[in-house]
Amino acid sequence: MTVVDVDGSEPPEHFGFGDRLEIITAESRRMSEVVAALDLEARVPTTPEWSVRDLAHHIGVEQWYWGQNVRAQDAQQRSAGELTPVPEDADLLAWLGWCTYSLVGALREVGPDSPCWAWWPEPHTAGAVGRHQAQEVSVHRWDAEGVTGASEPLHPGLADDGVPEFIEIMVGADLASLPGAVTLTATDTGASWRVAGTGAAERSARVSELRASASDLVLMLYRRLPVPDVAVVGDPVLVAALLSLADTR
Repeated sequence: MTVVDVDGSEPPEHFGFGDRLEIITAESRRMSEVVAALDLEARVPTTPEWSVRDLAHHIGVEQWYWGQNVRAQDAQQRSAGELTPVPEDADLLAWLGWCTYSLVGALREVGPDSPCWAWWPEPHTAGAVGRHQAQEVSVHRWDAEGVTGASEPLHPGLADDGVPEFIEIMVGADLASLPGAVTLTATDTGASWRVAGTGAAERSARVSELRASASDLVLMLYRRLPVPDVAVVGDPVLVAALLSLADTR
């Protein structure tokens, strides 16, 4: 699998561990504010199987669960700690804050290089968990705001970080089946990534480019936004093939 800048070099680290912790904290707070203003029974348009309550429970349980794994500092097996029970509605906001505190506190305590179990192949570190959790809460905050039809874009730095993170973690080894190469270009930040499966150049000369803001690129990858025809240069089926490679709930 390759995820490289268009000049062929590995992408630089430009959005670090501290930035990701700030994003988790800020986006979790925004998520709580949105949930407080919504009917908990309302359906979430981008995850229609979930109500607002379900989405809030998902975020809280995820943050608690990963906080437990981070504290365990064991890359070989996941934590045996108990999952937090979901709260009564009256306690939902306090519970969300507690779950966020648990995750961020654990990440700060152990640091980015600490070993940690993860479901993806590599890396198994607390830093990788923090990176993914920053994306997770940001995309789900966007989901929650969509209940009222007024979602704010993702933070540009987070979104720039989110494109390669998605390919590396959410797509992973499945990228090998992509029958060509896709360049993902962020029109607002200037970042660009070429992604291709192993041996793609030999198998096919098919190429395509997807151009959008960094936030929209991440949301398209997570299948939260449709891909407009004008955003694709080259083979649109190749872009669709890339988007089909990950489970993005």
